[in-house]
Amino acid sequence: MERTIVVTGGMGFIGSNYLNYAVRKYPQYRFVNVDVLTYAANPKNIAPIADAPNYVFEKVDIRDREALAALFEKYKPTDIIHFAAESHVDVSLKNPDIFVETNVLGTHHLIQLAIKHQLPGRFHHISTDEVYGSLPIDAPSSKESDELSPSSPYSASKAAAEMFVHTAHHTFNLDTVITRASNNYGPNQHEEKFIPLFLRNLLRGEKVPLYGTGTNIRNWLHVRDHVLGIDLVFHHGKSGETYNLGGPDELANVDIVTKLLALTGRDTSHVEYVTDRLGHDLRYSLDSSKAKREVGWEPTTNLDEGLAETLEHYRERFN
Repeated sequence: MERTIVVTGGMGFIGSNYLNYAVRKYPQYRFVNVDVLTYAANPKNIAPIADAPNYVFEKVDIRDREALAALFEKYKPTDIIHFAAESHVDVSLKNPDIFVETNVLGTHHLIQLAIKHQLPGRFHHISTDEVYGSLPIDAPSSKESDELSPSSPYSASKAAAEMFVHTAHHTFNLDTVITRASNNYGPNQHEEKFIPLFLRNLLRGEKVPLYGTGTNIRNWLHVRDHVLGIDLVFHHGKSGETYNLGGPDELANVDIVTKLLALTGRDTSHVEYVTDRLGHDLRYSLDSSKAKREVGWEPTTNLDEGLAETLEHYRERFN
């Protein structure tokens, strides 16, 4: 095996999509999936590669430094790709402690062990566009050099984690990269999130809860394109750098709902406007020109095609 890569949060949405891709693409690497199996994780997500000879699962909580230390001793990882995080904004508003514990302290534990063991390869931290905070409608898309201005406990915890990653590179010479992605969609996403929640309800003939007036704007990135971006940055990104991985489509939430209604054959009577989320950011938008220029990444999945694929995945899952 050329590399032993610890992948945290590999039973979750993006982590499982990454593993299903990378375990098969890189048979010469050993992948150690580290996941505590919270409500958002699902072992069925990695069924396609669960029996692969270069894959192993360890149930470990990244908040538990002693358990992580034992894992490092057992596998002697060469690289870490860090997906594990609490990520639901609404939950962070009600219970921010778990976001600090997992997203900040958990990341800190991984970094400290990587430094202690002189990790010979790369520490790749998966972050989010939400660290930039809300953009005005007419503002240019966020660039990697822009100021971070998080506005929820979730995004604040992710921004804080990034600062620990930056410090590890600058002060301790850890080989790090950070990727910040826009809103993902696709297979294996937990149904608490926007698109799977709405697809589930619409397929069942139930109403969907749309925050405020539905005018909040997001970039949308198919998880398949995100995984390809992660792979390219992991292998070819410059040490110490951050890369935006933004989706090709920027739409208001109400426009996404219109597409989902059309896909499921429902009408606007199934939309229920609900009280807006506290501090709801108006717009996120990523400038991904750096990733295209330096590692050759750009998204290829059209939103309409991606949503149609996603519908078929959830139609099977929810029936």
